[in-house]
Amino acid sequence: MITTARPKPDSAAVAAVDVARAALVAEVDPADVGDHLGHVVEGERVVTHLFACARSGYVGWQWSVTVARASRAKEVTVDEVVLVPGEGAIVAPAWVPYRERIKPGDLSPGDLLPVDDDDPRLVPTYSFGDDPLDADDKAQVRAVAKDLGLGRVRTLSVEGRDLAAQRWYDGDGGPESQLARSAPDQCTTCGFLMRIAGPLAETFGVCANGDANDDGRIVSLDHGCGAHSEVRLAKRHEPQPLPEPVFDTITPDELESL
Repeated sequence: MITTARPKPDSAAVAAVDVARAALVAEVDPADVGDHLGHVVEGERVVTHLFACARSGYVGWQWSVTVARASRAKEVTVDEVVLVPGEGAIVAPAWVPYRERIKPGDLSPGDLLPVDDDDPRLVPTYSFGDDPLDADDKAQVRAVAKDLGLGRVRTLSVEGRDLAAQRWYDGDGGPESQLARSAPDQCTTCGFLMRIAGPLAETFGVCANGDANDDGRIVSLDHGCGAHSEVRLAKRHEPQPLPEPVFDTITPDELESL
């Protein structure tokens, strides 16, 4: 086991609280500097002093002033003055690229969302050449696909298909949605289910019930809703028949006299 020896605190650097504070107030408003919170030994003869930040809007942040002492020198020098977040500081969330933040429904009319050439969800419809990702080969793929009338330069890969299937199954059209959990039966026995072709046919179909929430959407076969084709109301829930009409004994002549 390899152990790393911790550097010994340099007494001169540790004691240089006033030097660190003087360097700090020379850079920022003295009213923004709070109490000395302690120090951190960064290395041999290198110490960082921490001061509370009293600036409005920076609750939990700390002023960090790093000082160092050269070998055989009596005085310390200031290396840097920075503002750093403490444990309770409010900081911006981790950056997430825009492409990864897009959710279904975010696109507006006229918006464009290009797909990378090396997107793992897609593969060339017609593979050509040793390296289909080479720029020249991609141009040839497009030309060949167009000549053959395939219509699509790229098609869904196995990975892309599996990602879509998992997303659909875990979504509102899957078996764990609140609608499905309270359903009387599953879509696999519903007359409104339209079967699809291809490798996903054993798991998914399309709802064709215009009264259902999922009309026109992909649903798993073990999904369900209250608009199932075989749903029947209990007698106590059925509409009550209207009573027999009352026999009208008023004649037209009597009606006119009224």
